[in-house]
Amino acid sequence: MTDKEIYDITIIGGGPVGMFTAFYAGLRQAKVKIIEALPQLGGQPGMLYAEKNIYDIAGYPSISGGDLVTNLKAQMDRFDTKLVFGEEAFELEKNADGIFEIQTTKNRHYSKAVIISAGNGAFRPRKLEIEHADKYENTNLHYFVNNIESFRDKTVAICGGGDSAVDWALTLEPIAKKVYLIHRRPQFRAQEHSVHLLQESSVEIMTPFVPVSVNGNEEFLTSVTLQEARKDNTMELEIDDFLINYGFSSSIGGMKKWGFEVEGNAIVVNSKMETTIPGVYAIGDIGTYSGKVKLIATGFGEAPVAVNNAMVYINPDTRVQPMHSTSLF
Repeated sequence: MTDKEIYDITIIGGGPVGMFTAFYAGLRQAKVKIIEALPQLGGQPGMLYAEKNIYDIAGYPSISGGDLVTNLKAQMDRFDTKLVFGEEAFELEKNADGIFEIQTTKNRHYSKAVIISAGNGAFRPRKLEIEHADKYENTNLHYFVNNIESFRDKTVAICGGGDSAVDWALTLEPIAKKVYLIHRRPQFRAQEHSVHLLQESSVEIMTPFVPVSVNGNEEFLTSVTLQEARKDNTMELEIDDFLINYGFSSSIGGMKKWGFEVEGNAIVVNSKMETTIPGVYAIGDIGTYSGKVKLIATGFGEAPVAVNNAMVYINPDTRVQPMHSTSLF
């Protein structure tokens, strides 16, 4: 399938930085499209940290990932941005007319300039490799927490030994009826202070155990069978919800073949946020340069640089530095 409409700027990645980029491009009266591999806007903060607070966003002493995404969406909605979900970009080329063609898993898209704000690339949860686990992924086996209230007064088991698993155990402790934290080793990889809070909490620590089977009916998981690491003894744990925090894998994947200069899992850019392909820009965690600091705040600052230079690329007579927003509204 092909969307033959040509956009001024196509943004690959709909996380916080991509959302702010769309808003700023709207200020420049650009015709904008966002292509996002996930089924919704917000990237990792929206999917993974919706209920957790972020403390390094300018102007907010603290704000949850979900609220940040909600505010960015309201800001972006001032303009008409075309949103495309569930599509991962894997091919980029420039046609004879100088238009970029972006091939995704489902469609082909056309744009005069491209801004990549794909974070660390397409990310996917490391799944529970147990027979029938996928059967419950649409009900009560979770890799993300989108609504903390859904766990209220429930018995919840969490698998994992890193910061995310420990943080969620502590976050859910006052909400759930009971929280178990299952880890294959007695030691946790989380920050020492978090582990101390965990040990002082009512969370029941199940170590060293690993899940070996999930049990339930046709729709819901009702219990998990645990086996003590390197031993034969097992036990069955009755639960309402099972949260897996084995981490996520991410990669810029096919983008490495697009002709950029790449360092590690990032795309090298110049002071204009431009890649080695003129007209293609990279911002946020996916873009790199000497002295780069990977923060959401950094990506927010890079967005206007990329947009303004993209507008000059599209129309060389355009001003790089436009009016301030206070003059526009």
